[in-house]
Amino acid sequence: MVAGTNPTAQRGVQGDRGTPDSTVLGSVTPIRTDAPAKVRILATADRLFYEEGIRTVGIDRLIGESNVTKATFYKHWGSKDRLILQYLRGRHRAMQLQMEELEANLDDPATAIRSLIVSMSSEIDRPGFRGCPFINASAEYSDPTSPARQLVSAHREWYTDTLMELLRNAGHPLPGDAADELMLARDGAMVGGYAGDPVSAIAALRRTVERVLRDAKA
Repeated sequence: MVAGTNPTAQRGVQGDRGTPDSTVLGSVTPIRTDAPAKVRILATADRLFYEEGIRTVGIDRLIGESNVTKATFYKHWGSKDRLILQYLRGRHRAMQLQMEELEANLDDPATAIRSLIVSMSSEIDRPGFRGCPFINASAEYSDPTSPARQLVSAHREWYTDTLMELLRNAGHPLPGDAADELMLARDGAMVGGYAGDPVSAIAALRRTVERVLRDAKA
């Protein structure tokens, strides 16, 4: 499920552009509709991990707020570590679906990028926004070989690759460099929007996007 810690495996996680390690990102494990307790535990974890942090939320808290027994928790998840990875994979899949929807509904890649920024701006400006869940997770897991940190790296590789492909299709002469610039601007807006002034963070992000897109032909 998670790449190993040897150098070859680590390169596979970060990899060349366009080849993030699918064994790290994996897929969101289907949860049976007849297992409401498992669904409830994951929903509780998704909320608490994002609002309060992954390490600060203990198993007893998850059990209590999910209204399940300890035996039920371990039956469905086995450990908190498995739940953490499923939380991160679920967040990744949500972003993946958002990208797929944008690309399916908008023929113009530059418009797709602008629409993504509009959606991101709305997220930053909403009540309860606490930054990017993957940046938050990376701050909690400093060891680059930990499963959670490797998943964060694979997600970010996927995100940058997706931006690069959109920019390439938009006619940008240096889509890789431009994708790095947009990713950095996005990170700054996510952090600044939570820790500082969301209006300023959103405005700066939009200025960067428009400057980058001016270099595109489309």
